[in-house]
Amino acid sequence: MAIMLGMMLAFYAIVVGILYATKQKSDPTFEEYSVGGRSYGTWFVAMSYVNSWWPGSTFIAFFGLAAGAGVFGMYALAYSTLGVAFMYLMATRAWRWGKVYDLRTQPDLMRVRYRSDAVRVIASAIGVISLFPWVVLGMQALGTLFEIASDGAWSVIASLCVGLAVILIRQFWTVQMGMRGLIMTDMFQGFVAYIVAGIIGVIMLTGAMGSPISWGDLQAIGDKFLVLPGGGDNYGPWYIFALVFTGVIGSLSWPTSFQRIYTASSVRTVKKGTLATILISATFYTILMLVGLAAVNIPEVMENPQGAWFTLLDQWGGTWMLGLAVVIVFAAQMGHTDASVQVAGLQVSNDIVATLVRRPLSDHQLTVIAKASMVVYMLLAGVIAFATFNFDRLQLLAQISYQGIIQLSVPLFLGIFWKGGNKYGAIWGMVSGFVIAAALTGVYNDDIRALGSLTSGIVGLAVNLAVFLIVSAVTGHSEEDRAHVEEMFAAAKGESALAALRASRTDDIEVVATGDGVSTAATAQTPAE
Repeated sequence: MAIMLGMMLAFYAIVVGILYATKQKSDPTFEEYSVGGRSYGTWFVAMSYVNSWWPGSTFIAFFGLAAGAGVFGMYALAYSTLGVAFMYLMATRAWRWGKVYDLRTQPDLMRVRYRSDAVRVIASAIGVISLFPWVVLGMQALGTLFEIASDGAWSVIASLCVGLAVILIRQFWTVQMGMRGLIMTDMFQGFVAYIVAGIIGVIMLTGAMGSPISWGDLQAIGDKFLVLPGGGDNYGPWYIFALVFTGVIGSLSWPTSFQRIYTASSVRTVKKGTLATILISATFYTILMLVGLAAVNIPEVMENPQGAWFTLLDQWGGTWMLGLAVVIVFAAQMGHTDASVQVAGLQVSNDIVATLVRRPLSDHQLTVIAKASMVVYMLLAGVIAFATFNFDRLQLLAQISYQGIIQLSVPLFLGIFWKGGNKYGAIWGMVSGFVIAAALTGVYNDDIRALGSLTSGIVGLAVNLAVFLIVSAVTGHSEEDRAHVEEMFAAAKGESALAALRASRTDDIEVVATGDGVSTAATAQTPAE
């Protein structure tokens, strides 16, 4: 008990030390607070992205899926790798628009694209709501970690309280430092969570030092572990497609992903960071799943697949390795929770409050509102986590979050790559898709068998797309809207394209060339509704 808790305390102390060492002496501007001054390099961006994508539950739920159900656990590798690969295609436009229009959040981009405050508020609300269940589940995962670290000496309630206290204390620096604190600690937390875990996995698979598994165990996997759902079992033929498709779309829609793009110092950095993310994420998760698959014939693993990660390392190296297993999960979960809370607070401040008050807010006011929002968000999540720790249907909330977040994808993706669509289509598409997805998830919390096991989010997404296209076609576009979209797409292509557009017409845009793109000051670039 003392060894494992001591290892967690040492890790926590290093994180706090990094935060104090990198804290600015003066109060940051809101741009510095929200996107780190757009100043970070390739590996900082990559590790921050990975740390915001793979939570501690990866070592519990997904690892348990591989250890208990076999290759089914690999589906997350497909959607995560494809999602990051597609993000590479979006990164250039997202970063350049962020620089040109001083964007701080994902809903900020949608406000500029559709010239609508209503789009901004709705998109932000969907993002904040969808992130909330993961913060709750993350807090509960931390409670489980302290139960393991105490070697069962602490009760479930006591472990949960300690876990909540630890993450609430950690949020003091998240609230104070904003994105800079997250970026700097994500590098260390990500190294422990994904690099160290990957190294351990490779060593275990070699069978070295008395490892309970090896590469040879992969040859002894039974046929039942090599079958995917949907082949005549309890699921229909579209189930795996639905999971992978929803995962890919969701990975591109989470507001935490866009926040990471905006922190990069240049377009080149964004592209290199995205490629590095693919490398880290795919390598880590592949190794993790292979370890889980190699363990399927171990009796203790089959008795409790969700705890397989801890079981294996305990069998391999006793208390010290079990302590390291706990620290790895602790690192992953703390980074993911920090990212979710920080982005939620920024969106409440930048996109919801700043829009609803209908008057400009200073950097100081925006920062104070963001900090207060984070505190309230954390406290509310803590209360819900405590009240629902043993609630069997809490998974339903997580399901709703994923099915809900993909409803941002229609106006987001089409807005980035297509000049059509308008604010009315975006508003009614998101609202109808989110409501339908949430309602259907309440009835079908896993899949809809009558539709071949498609999920509720895909049904909502289909309605979302239809409403977006139909409403946009009926309401049309003004000349001002067309001119604004042309300007944005020219800015996305770079300095020369925007200069050519400027030369072709008389407007109020002042263009200043920068290293990787352009920055503009437009007198009427995004009028509010």
